Amino acid sequence: MDLSVATGKTSPDITALGPQSPRYLVPFAPKELAHYFTDVLIIGGGLAGLRAANEMQPGVRCLVVTKDAIQESNSNYAQGGIASVWDPEDRFEDHVRDTLTAGGSLCDPVIVDTVVREAPQRVLELIQWGTRFDEHDGELMLGREGGHSHQRIVHALGDATGREVMRAVIERTRASGRVTIWEQTFTIDLLTEDGVCRGALVARADGQPVLLWAKQTILCSGGCGQIYRESTNPRVATGDGHALAYRAGAELRDMEFMQFHPTVLYIAGSSRTLITEATRGAGAHLIDVHGYRFMQDYDQRLELAPRDIVSQSIVTQMEKTQHSCVYLSLQHLDPVKVREEFPGFAQACRKFDLDITRDRIPVRPGAHYMIGGVVVDMDGRTSVDGLWAAGEVTSTGLHGANRLASNSLLEGLVFGARVGQMASQAAAKMPDDFRVPKLNNEPTVVDGQTLDISDIRNALQSLMWRLVGVQRRADRLEEALGAIQSYSRYVLTYNFQSEAGWELQNMITVAHLMAQAALARTESRGTHLRTDYPKLDEANWHRHLKFIRPIV
Repeated sequence: MDLSVATGKTSPDITALGPQSPRYLVPFAPKELAHYFTDVLIIGGGLAGLRAANEMQPGVRCLVVTKDAIQESNSNYAQGGIASVWDPEDRFEDHVRDTLTAGGSLCDPVIVDTVVREAPQRVLELIQWGTRFDEHDGELMLGREGGHSHQRIVHALGDATGREVMRAVIERTRASGRVTIWEQTFTIDLLTEDGVCRGALVARADGQPVLLWAKQTILCSGGCGQIYRESTNPRVATGDGHALAYRAGAELRDMEFMQFHPTVLYIAGSSRTLITEATRGAGAHLIDVHGYRFMQDYDQRLELAPRDIVSQSIVTQMEKTQHSCVYLSLQHLDPVKVREEFPGFAQACRKFDLDITRDRIPVRPGAHYMIGGVVVDMDGRTSVDGLWAAGEVTSTGLHGANRLASNSLLEGLVFGARVGQMASQAAAKMPDDFRVPKLNNEPTVVDGQTLDISDIRNALQSLMWRLVGVQRRADRLEEALGAIQSYSRYVLTYNFQSEAGWELQNMITVAHLMAQAALARTESRGTHLRTDYPKLDEANWHRHLKFIRPIV
């Protein structure tokens, strides 16, 4: 549902980058490259992509491409769980209400209701495929996380749900015999002709480009947390799908809404480790450097407030105390139970000589989940014919302005199943008369100089964290946008020949969209906090911000 229609307001399209964003990142000539033909091409090997692959009907050829190993995805690193109504005292209406409340009134109620009601079926499928969720006396153990009114989160391996779910789904996909998987394959761009997606240009592990022609293409490339210096995401999450969809003319929206996870293990000089929200669901407290339990000053739900509120409260408390972090305390909980429920958390802390049952654990927020993305309908169709999408790369209407905890794996399951079924059916109806368009793309700038890709990437990540982070205001956003536009002028037109270079171009493209949207939305809603516009403005901003690349 487009809220601009529901409210009678016009939702303005924001055009970003323009001529500075080339249609294709690299030059190519079809006569000089290898070609591969398939019925359905799936870009991304996370939960949404593999769930889509498992919907292929007999006779439909499917190719999954993923830029790293099949296990390397945000889905695999998900610690929390999957939200689903199981408890007899819980109801679908309760889960719907919790999702709508967290979403800052930008959720699509029809989408929310549909996803919530499909949740038990999708969880049962995972169990049938061999997923071993945590149980007690033969019944699923249900946890509770921030924003949920009931215990409804199913977990696996304590705090490693994503790893167990992906293990089972990968095994299911490999055993199907209908799906080919190309690992270590980077998708450079979608191929379009006359507004129709015809496949993708990819680079395989040996660096050789290949033109993949497909009857239907499904984009499931995940998120973009690596755009920020502080992030829970693996290194592969660089916003590639958002950027290549934008270049192909697909409609994007809500790019200002990046969710920051409140509790990321903060050890100077180490990689950041997510600390599952289930710790707070189990009773952990947030305290500041002085030992004060500060959430009582910000929200009556204390540590179980939605993520946006907890993250913003932590940042405010850090400013008050002039300290680099706050602390998670489980000292008052049963130590045996804590170690049993959170083995991954305990192991991560032991590396730094921290015992989660007796020590205060230093934490601060980190970029976690991109709520905005490619606009899709109920079945995962994008605005580009022949292109479908599911998972974190999309904007479905489920999350609104802030995602409710443990609704992300659920969204990937529900929309992955839908999009796989619909794209498979569409491909099956199309004849096998592949025609290669006369596409040709000339380079805009010859690769004749050396750019320090790592240095620019680090500068972009630091800039986004400092100026487009948890708290935002106009002067900082304008500074960020100016710097990103400067990067764009000499990086986006550069003819890179490496994955690192293409990732950087994608990160700059997505950062530009995020900063521009954040500057445009002059209110605070969900994950988007403007300190210069601290209040919700329903009269003027109960709407989406859309991006469509101009045709030049």
